[in-house]
Amino acid sequence: MTLLQILILGVVQGITEFLPVSSSGHLVVIQALFAQFNGQRLPDMVAVNVLLHAGTLAAILLFYRKRIIRLLFEDRRVLALLAVGTLPAVGVGLILKQLLPEFLSSPLLAGFMFLLTGGLLVWSGRREGIQEDRIDYQTLSYAQAFGIGLFQAAAILPGLSRSGWTIAGGMLLGLRREAATTFSFLLAIPVIAGATLLELKDWSLETLPVSSGLLGLGTAIAFGVGLLSLWILVKIVERGRLAWFACWLFPLGLGVIAWQLAS
Repeated sequence: MTLLQILILGVVQGITEFLPVSSSGHLVVIQALFAQFNGQRLPDMVAVNVLLHAGTLAAILLFYRKRIIRLLFEDRRVLALLAVGTLPAVGVGLILKQLLPEFLSSPLLAGFMFLLTGGLLVWSGRREGIQEDRIDYQTLSYAQAFGIGLFQAAAILPGLSRSGWTIAGGMLLGLRREAATTFSFLLAIPVIAGATLLELKDWSLETLPVSSGLLGLGTAIAFGVGLLSLWILVKIVERGRLAWFACWLFPLGLGVIAWQLAS
């Protein structure tokens, strides 16, 4: 793996992990582009994925550090809500990754799912309603937390954005914009950490496709870009402009579909 490839992957991971445009979908498309235009697929990505996700997980922990401390010492009920919200993703993720691994790496599927994510963002923006009538994540019922978890579970498909689907799902289930965003990224902590630990079992230092220095650079880039992306997303959601990202998702989805059908 070259310096350019690790730089691209670090930037893409940092941007798309948090902005509602689907990191998995973008990485699937990039993998296919390297295969078609560079003549070869990227090498085994397990070690790279582990550390790039570790970089974006660190960004969440730093950005929400004060809220996380409150969860541990004051808002312990929210920990139970997060556990309930994580259950659907655990079940769906384990099943699909074991039974349909190739299905999760389809660029054509990602193209259609980009369109679906864009449509959800537009629809949720139109149904958002008056913010004063909505609740904070601390007062969610367990049923509502599970419902948001179902949105997160669906986002295992490439092209369905985890952040976009959980934020939109939270708002559709009655959360304020800011509360939906916060709950979405608190919910990301166990999911990203769990997925990273699962990948670690297949990680061997002897099979690293890149030097430790380049891998560290990619992780640092994912962390820095991710922190900036998270801050930008929070500001955009506060202004009720989540549907802006559909302007990227719709042409991207159509372009990927056309490319795949023509290949």
